[in-house]
Amino acid sequence: MPAFTSTSPGKIILFGEHAVVYGQPAIAVPVTQVRARVTVLPQPRAPRGQVSIHAPDVGLQTTLDALPADHPLAAAIRGVMTELSVEHIPACMVRISSSIPVASGLGSGAAVSVALIRALAAYLGRPLADERVSALAFEVEKIHHGTPSGIDNTVVTYRQPVFFIKGRPLETFSIRQPFTLLIADTGVASPTKETVADVRAAWQAEPARYERLFAAAGSIARAARQAIEAGQPQRLGPLMNENHALLQEMGVSSHHLDALVRAAREAGALGAKLSGGGRGGNMIALVQAETKDRVARVLSEAGAVRVIETEVRNQE
Repeated sequence: MPAFTSTSPGKIILFGEHAVVYGQPAIAVPVTQVRARVTVLPQPRAPRGQVSIHAPDVGLQTTLDALPADHPLAAAIRGVMTELSVEHIPACMVRISSSIPVASGLGSGAAVSVALIRALAAYLGRPLADERVSALAFEVEKIHHGTPSGIDNTVVTYRQPVFFIKGRPLETFSIRQPFTLLIADTGVASPTKETVADVRAAWQAEPARYERLFAAAGSIARAARQAIEAGQPQRLGPLMNENHALLQEMGVSSHHLDALVRAAREAGALGAKLSGGGRGGNMIALVQAETKDRVARVLSEAGAVRVIETEVRNQE
């Protein structure tokens, strides 16, 4: 039996984070410069049904049976087993690696889940359709994020820009003119589950105020889609600035994020905002060819631990 490998990209949210949990639209795109990679290798000499797991990036070397049932890797593997009605997996080694920073809004958990689900299903001889891969990864996302929107698993699975409204069929859309983003990592871990829970508590305490914030974020996401489809990405800059202000009002920004956003704008970015859960993780800046190097340098000088350049365009 051969080995099977699958890779999945990271993702970044352009507009609509947090509001998407409450029925508003969000836009997210894959980030192919960072990836999760999973290889499933047969282990014919291992005990029957033993699934060994080796994830050196997070210092994990164990077996499936040793993991608690609610561990994300165990949930992904057992989800595939249930989906395919498989009681025992032929003995194998699952090797996991990723260049996607953890807890930074780049979809590291979803990318690992999608790559694992695809590689394991292929190893079992029954590759799954994208719809089922995304659905299984969404179940794992509940462990990572509590009440996930579903946007991470959707973008990572389909590897396309997505206009997403929770509970509705996903919509991919065309990018008429490519544009460039810089993704700057604060270096501060930001578990999305915590910020999502805090926003939910704030919404419950002040529902009218937060519904207004969510609706405003949704309007920005709709305007952003129109700009992208019209081939006018420069219009995204002011929309990013507006969206960041709303996220500040929601209480999910931080002084690290605000400092990087301010530095990017002052260095010539057309717009900048936090991306993802907030309180840390990443911010994004919309740049042009003549400003991207300067903005990247200024972001590093302002404290970003890494800056990734990505071009947002249609898949080839």
